Amino acid sequence: MFKTIVVAVDGSEGSKKAIRYGAQMQARYEGELLMLTVFRHHSLLEGSMSMVRPQTPENIDDAMRGYAREVADEAKVLAREAGATRFRAFIKSGQPARTIVKFSAEHDADLIVVGSRGMGDIEGFLLGSVSHKVTSLASCPVLVV
Repeated sequence: MFKTIVVAVDGSEGSKKAIRYGAQMQARYEGELLMLTVFRHHSLLEGSMSMVRPQTPENIDDAMRGYAREVADEAKVLAREAGATRFRAFIKSGQPARTIVKFSAEHDADLIVVGSRGMGDIEGFLLGSVSHKVTSLASCPVLVV
């Protein structure tokens, strides 16, 4: 039923829960679990309010990419612990909801799994949550956990 499952991962407790659900679905339907971490380009102002504090502020994108890599590595460990047997982790830059939906379409995803609350950012307060945007933009089913 679900051969390709995309899980949005941002390091939050909600996304860890999404990984566990995605891993269960992958094992049950013998599909593939694709975990996606999206980082955004941050201005210096946004970067100063971010949880990432790079040593060289002019290199904030590299710091964000490095943090995304750590989140993706942790996601692989959690997926394995939750029983997933076929999984990969990806890192992309862009607006989170649109990037998740585009990535899912490019990989012919049958299901997207997202946490109901993620790490959040300034944009999230102004435009609504990533999970809400994904549910409104996606062409495949979205499971919000």
